[in-house]
Amino acid sequence: MLDSASNRPDLPPEIARRRTFAIISHPDAGKTTLTEKFLLFGGAIQMAGQVRAKGEARRTRSDFMKMEQERGISVSASAMSFDYGNFRYNLVDTPGHSDFSEDTYRTLTAVDAAIMVIDGAKGVESQTRKLFEVCRLRDLPILTFCNKMDREARETFEIIDEIQENLAIDVTPASWPIGMGRDFLGCYDMIHDRLELMDRADRNRVAESIKISGLDDPKLAEHIPADLLEKLREEVEMARALLPALDPQSVLEGHMTPIWFGSAINSFGVKELMDGIGELAPEPQPTRATPREIAPEETKVTGFVFKVQANMDPKHRDRVAFVRLASGHFERGMKLTHVRSKKPMSISNPVLFLAADRELAEEAWAGDIIGIPNHGQLRIGDTLTEGEVLKVTGIPSFAPELLQTVRAGDPMKAKHLEKALFQFAEEGAAKVFKPAIGSGFIVGVVGALQFEVLGARIEQEYALPVRFDMSQFTSARWVHGEKAAVDRFVTANKQHIAHDNDGDIVFLTRLQWDIDRVVRDYPDVRLSATKEMMV
Repeated sequence: MLDSASNRPDLPPEIARRRTFAIISHPDAGKTTLTEKFLLFGGAIQMAGQVRAKGEARRTRSDFMKMEQERGISVSASAMSFDYGNFRYNLVDTPGHSDFSEDTYRTLTAVDAAIMVIDGAKGVESQTRKLFEVCRLRDLPILTFCNKMDREARETFEIIDEIQENLAIDVTPASWPIGMGRDFLGCYDMIHDRLELMDRADRNRVAESIKISGLDDPKLAEHIPADLLEKLREEVEMARALLPALDPQSVLEGHMTPIWFGSAINSFGVKELMDGIGELAPEPQPTRATPREIAPEETKVTGFVFKVQANMDPKHRDRVAFVRLASGHFERGMKLTHVRSKKPMSISNPVLFLAADRELAEEAWAGDIIGIPNHGQLRIGDTLTEGEVLKVTGIPSFAPELLQTVRAGDPMKAKHLEKALFQFAEEGAAKVFKPAIGSGFIVGVVGALQFEVLGARIEQEYALPVRFDMSQFTSARWVHGEKAAVDRFVTANKQHIAHDNDGDIVFLTRLQWDIDRVVRDYPDVRLSATKEMMV
């Protein structure tokens, strides 16, 4: 389809059928369950596993870290590709826990749309609001799924009002729930005029669909009790009068979100949402870069690294760089230029992900996400091209909010600890600072749970017990300015200076007063709380 706003040419059919999206939500809204059902309907898995079910056979497929499986939370973003209908879906699952928001933020730079999952009883929660703001900064189209309608939930109008007020976005119902909690029967599909009935007996079965002609169709009375049918007619009439009609262009611009109601655990409403992604979510979009934007229809291949996962296979100490292809048709064995180091890289064993399973990718197109196993050459923010010097922009690194010193349990293994910490720093799991004075390292994170995850992973993946202690510093800022001014500043503030894993200069602070003092005494030095993830 021709994009009227920019008059861009039609995309090649293989690229036009790609839909690359992330799922965002507050923890426990049912994001991982929804991911499972997507894979089930996409034919990628035979049986959806409960997050904490017994036995390896039923483990959640998208949570591959031991810790995720034990706790039932997602702490790292994983990517999955599968076909559904005429479309190729690339789904990136993000951590719901707010302590991992940086990973989520970077993931959102690699997708073209987001699915926002909310809990029917709790509505819009704090983490949903934060993630929504990130989507808003990027003008990402958002589709909403209101989950857990088979439990006691709020009134439908109340949920819609809350989204409109809290998130300042127009909401249009794509489906309307019939009953709730125990009386929840299913939904009326407002886009296609269908009745969708939920099967409570078999959770892995796709709901039954009955084609009807409008809400006056006598067929409705055969399936819905009279009181619920009357309520449904009343509510849908009100919704059509009070709420805006579906405007696909407004959805693409990020001003409107269609909302589907359902119950992911019962596989209900998921198929309608998946159809909606195909119909309403955008095809691969241009990628921001310097010195020019990259269009998906360009024939030359470009891609950028938005995530690095170390030790996905603990036996091989491998690191996989997750690369979003921004343009072109990639084929296995291609030589691409690694822009930061200016060296060519032969991509001989790229992988496509199906959660923790992976298969060799013989080819991939713009919009796809592939994994490139490597031994540390690729970092977050790196751009790969067929020779042109392009740098993808907008992948941020945030100043950590919590700092602690870290020591190896065994002092003889200090060197091993350094290697482990730098590996996690490149993965984006933590910031690692080497103070200019004294030995040891300071680790910075966004949320306290990250220290636990980091400690557990270093012990598991490197057989190296570590301990974290309170640091005298509370935050860190990157230092910018002319070389002479920065050198003068560093010499005078040695006890506050450290270097991050890229070798950039960092100013460690104890109080806001430290920052105010620098602003006052060193007008030609700039302190920054974010850093672009590119060199």
